[in-house]
This record gives sequence, C-alpha cells and structure tokens, in this order.
Amino acid sequence: MSTDTVPPVSNRREHRGDDRRNRDQNQASDGPSLVEKVVFINRCAKVVKGGRRFSFAALAVVGDQKGNVGIGYGKANEVPDAIKKSTENAKKHMVHVKLKGDTIPHDVLGQYDGGRVLLKPASPGTGLIAGGGVRAVLEAAGVKNVLTKSMGSKNHIAVVHATLEGLRQLRTAEEMAAARASA
Repeated sequence: MSTDTVPPVSNRREHRGDDRRNRDQNQASDGPSLVEKVVFINRCAKVVKGGRRFSFAALAVVGDQKGNVGIGYGKANEVPDAIKKSTENAKKHMVHVKLKGDTIPHDVLGQYDGGRVLLKPASPGTGLIAGGGVRAVLEAAGVKNVLTKSMGSKNHIAVVHATLEGLRQLRTAEEMAAARASA
C-alpha cells in the first residue's frame, strides 16, 4: 500500500481554507489594486420537462479602499461566471465618495427602494460596526471607523444600494462652506 498517492487530510483542509480567505481579496495586476467582495449569491430554479434548471445571480462590491467603490450584479448558469460578471459590472459603475480620514464627515441616511441605512462617523479605534452588505461596501470604500444601522428592508440589493446612496450624499466641510459662500 503506497502512502504517496493521497495527500494527508490536514494538508487538503489547510489549502482549501487558504483559497476561501483569499477569494474576497482579488488584486488586479495591471491597474490600481481593487478589493472584490461577493455579498450574495442567489440560486434560481426553473422547472422544465426533464427536471429543474438552476441559474445563479451574484451581487458583488469592488473598491480601491481610497474612496472609490462600485456595485455590480451578474447572472449566469454557473456561479464563477455570475461572480465574474458582477465584478466586471461593479468596476464599470465605480463612484468616488468623500471621506474624512478613515471615517465619514457627517451623519447620513441612505435610502434605496425599501432599504434604509444610517451611517454615523466614529472616533478612531471604534472599528467598522456594520454587518452584511453594509460592511462590504464600507470596507471596499476604505472606511475604517463608522457606526451603522440597517433599517427597513433586509434585501441584500436594497441594503447595498442604500449604503452607496448614503455615501454619495456625503459632503466635506470645505464643500459646504463654498456652497454657503456662493449662495
């Protein structure tokens, strides 16, 4: 009986764990480094004569952790294809958000469909107090200290878009002063 044909079980588990940890931290080699996070994968079944046909939809967030963030949605018959489509879509729809250091300049309430997300700035050392899709968007944008509360819908798409809408409403003190001076 040869022992060199099958690797030890512990090595296989360690290798699989490494893949899972690095899956969300894909780095683009040609341009600026981007963080890609898969927020949600939905499986849809269509009943046909021979049984069920499954398709998948993926919701992904892409950001450079310097204030640029995008959201993408992709559908395909296989999970990897859906993830690839959603990340490409997110890269196409990136927007720049205003940050104040590693937090946000002021309180804001983002709304999209039924999703409502409250974002509050926090002092250094607080960390990112957020869950699910809100956390993915804020990490991709580069926010490190913030308090959040998700109200309303728990739908992943609505929550992620509400978070991005809240970030897009942010204005710095200099922009507000300039707006007041011109008015």
